[in-house]
Formats: sequence, C-alpha cells, structure tokens
Amino acid sequence: MKIKIVILTTALIVTAISAHIEPGVEAAESEYVLPAALTADDIPGDINAQSMARLPQVQRQGLDAVGQDAFDTYVSPGTGYGSGLRGPIGMWMNSPELAKAMFGVRQRVRYGSTKDQRLTELTIISTAREINNQYEYSAHEPLAKTAGLEQEIIDIVRFRKELDDSIRIDGFGDQERLIIQFTRELISADKVSSETFSQAINLFGNGGVMDLTGLIGYYSFVAITLKAFDVQRPVGSDLLLPIRND
Repeated sequence: MKIKIVILTTALIVTAISAHIEPGVEAAESEYVLPAALTADDIPGDINAQSMARLPQVQRQGLDAVGQDAFDTYVSPGTGYGSGLRGPIGMWMNSPELAKAMFGVRQRVRYGSTKDQRLTELTIISTAREINNQYEYSAHEPLAKTAGLEQEIIDIVRFRKELDDSIRIDGFGDQERLIIQFTRELISADKVSSETFSQAINLFGNGGVMDLTGLIGYYSFVAITLKAFDVQRPVGSDLLLPIRND
C-alpha cells in the first residue's frame, strides 16, 4: 500500500511538472468553485429593477443645483458614466456632495498616480478578493486583462495562492508581489508588517505608498457601498470571483 501511494504521488508531481504547473497549484484551486452566472431568481426582492440596488436610481431633474452639478461631474464624456449613473456611484448620488467629493479621489487614485493601469487593476482585484466582493471583482478582472495583467498573476489573486519563492511567472516581479502582499496585510491583518512596509517604501517611495493605500481605501469604500445597498450585477453576468468549496 505504501509503495502504491509513493508511485501515485510521484506520478502526480511528474504530471504537474510536464504541464508546467507547480505542485500544489491545482490543490489550491480545487478549494474554490466559480458560482453560476447570475439569474433573475438570484435577485433579492428588495432590489429596484432600474437601479439594481436597494434604492431607486437618482434622476437629475429631481436634484437641486448642487446635486445637478455633482451629477454632471460623473455623467459627462470620458468619465465612464457618459450614458448615465449605475452601480455604487449611482448610490452615492443620494448624497451629491459626497459623490462629488469622491470624484476627485477616484481620478487621483485610479488614474493620477505614477502606477500604470496594469498595476492599478492588480491592486483593485487584490482589494476585491481580500474583501470578498463579487461585484467589484467581476467588474475589474476583465479590465485587468485589458490592461495587460497576465492570467497567471490574476489566478494568484483569485485563488489566494501563497506568495512563496516557488512562483515563476513572466511579469511577476517585486512590484506585483508587493502589491498583493501589502493589500492582503492592510485588509486582513492587524497592520502592515514592518518588512512589507519597508519593501513598499523602497519600491514606491513615501508618496507612492500613500497612493497605494488610497487606492485600496477607495475601492474598500466602493465595496462597502455595494454591500450596504446590495448592488447587483446585471442578470446574465458571469461571476468571476471563486468561492470556497466548503
């Protein structure tokens, strides 16, 4: 019996090597399953059909001058909301001054720092994974791919793989590793460790670490909004964040 077990284990390792897969990677992924695409039956009864959230969609004509100014800040060409409000920002518009204040933060942390969009999207999906927010993750994994983030790196995030020295992936360097580790510690640990913080300062500098923290904080706020107002993905959407197979 012991001989059979050794032979079987050896065969599995050889198979993994021949397929260029590190031993243990398949085991890590087997702990998760992808949920089915969203159906109409999955939408809770208190969800508004237009806004796909717990509150109706805010209409521009129902706002005062301050509110309309905030509305127009988002619903304009080049913002991604030129066709109208949706998702978490649609809920922010219930407090127009808050919504407008967040616009500048959004533009800074997402588009205004020295990090390229590939690293920015890596930070966003790492945040969504750590917070376990399906909406945010499913919205940004495709954007991460469009920005050039490699699928193997995305899988490190989505399956919460260990960041050990065995990882050999093209494009997975010190910055990518640090962003994932920093995000994990910032959200899930008591604090960012001294070692991780020191590495972050060396790689990004003081301002860069503040921008990284701001990006994680902004998308944490987005995720909290999604959770509070139970904002739903459109019916038929693929849900891309794996859930634990318990």
